[in-house]
Amino acid sequence: MTIELPILVTFIGYLSCMLLLGLYAYKKTNNQSDYILGGRSLSPAVAALSVGASDMSGWLLLGLPGAIYVSGVSEIWIGIGLVTGAALNWIFVAKRLRVYTEVANDSQTIPEFLANRFEDTGLLKTVAAIAILLFFTFYTASGLVGGAILFEQVFGLDYFWALIIGTSIIVSYTFVGGFFAVSWTDFFQGILMLLALIIVPATMYVEIGGSDVLANTLEPSMFDFAPTAGVLGLISLLAWGLGYFGQPHILVRFMAIAKPSDVRVSRNIAMSWMLLALVGALATGLIGAVYFADKPLDNPETVFIFLSKVAFNPWVSGILIAAILSAIMSTVDSQLLVSSSVISEDLYKPFINPKASDKELMLVGRLAVISIAVIALLISLDPKSSVLGLVGYAWGGFGAAFGPMILLSLYWDKYNKYGAIASIITGSVVIVVWKNLSGGLFDLYEIVPGFILASISGVVFTLLTSSATESMKAQFKLYEQRLK
Repeated sequence: MTIELPILVTFIGYLSCMLLLGLYAYKKTNNQSDYILGGRSLSPAVAALSVGASDMSGWLLLGLPGAIYVSGVSEIWIGIGLVTGAALNWIFVAKRLRVYTEVANDSQTIPEFLANRFEDTGLLKTVAAIAILLFFTFYTASGLVGGAILFEQVFGLDYFWALIIGTSIIVSYTFVGGFFAVSWTDFFQGILMLLALIIVPATMYVEIGGSDVLANTLEPSMFDFAPTAGVLGLISLLAWGLGYFGQPHILVRFMAIAKPSDVRVSRNIAMSWMLLALVGALATGLIGAVYFADKPLDNPETVFIFLSKVAFNPWVSGILIAAILSAIMSTVDSQLLVSSSVISEDLYKPFINPKASDKELMLVGRLAVISIAVIALLISLDPKSSVLGLVGYAWGGFGAAFGPMILLSLYWDKYNKYGAIASIITGSVVIVVWKNLSGGLFDLYEIVPGFILASISGVVFTLLTSSATESMKAQFKLYEQRLK
């Protein structure tokens, strides 16, 4: 395959801008708090687009358009579930988590918040850290697979070398800049992603001849909203929304918003962005199914890439295709950063060197970025890996392991560490076991039984063990006062 010079130039230019921003962030990162939470200084717009970009990843421009390209609008039920879940997360979690993490000794990470919330001496924090590292490794792998698909299709690279190059690029600026770099690159990447998802389908809609061609070319089943897998399929697709309550890379954005009063503005921006982006992904998949009807794509998840190359000259398509890299980078960098903070703050500092300086912790965190990326890269080596499949597993894992625990932590003053540990372990185990079973009820997305059983176990173990201490109740009362 001949690499088109304009596409190569635009890619290099885009990546250079991201790396320069990383270097600028490096100079602004003075301590460990700056590196992992940006000093709680995100503006409403940056927080909103950073949440959206880090949430959607390559799934938005590769996985979802590919699923719609194959199965039609029935796949949009995932989007409906996600929009609902995201809105509920902003309404019921964002402000409360922002306030409570500050009340709880200015907690910088989710495991640290749990330790401070439940007066934990180490067990809960360790269990939470291990679960985060487990599922984030698979989540990161999904992003690396997406990056490899991109470089493979655009530049004709072998899958292995495409994977190596994509991983190296993403790790570089996360390693250097930390949270500040990740949040600001996510902001610009979120803008680019949205523009791409509006421009490409709008242009190709005119190119193919409008709605009449869509209706006459596609099979009627492509416009059938009923999920192909029946009731279980519908529940599974909608259940993706449950995952939002437990995603550490999203929750940490709530923690970093400058002021609790900014949450409402951030929510409005984030939800508007999300709705427009999902409509664009839906349109991309359907229009791709029409345009490539006579010559189907080998990999459905490349439909956005090829439509971009068809719709515009190489200079413009290069910028639009860079939006895919934006989506991938904006999620993987967030995941690597959270994993890094877990290793440095929640494992290294309490168990290896409690007196570690900020400089030492930042070094450990940066080395952790490389370590997690290498493990994720090894998982991604199979060229048959599916972006949507890996995302679904990790998303379900976080949703079941952390979602019920976060909600109970924010709303129930009697909830204790034994209940929290039970929630995390139950959710994680159910996800792993259910995923390896098939047939009948086991075709249900594993987040559903995981979330339900984790919630039940959290309540039961709390009621069976000692109640919250007086100091925990006092902290909870202070948190409720700050919410007003």
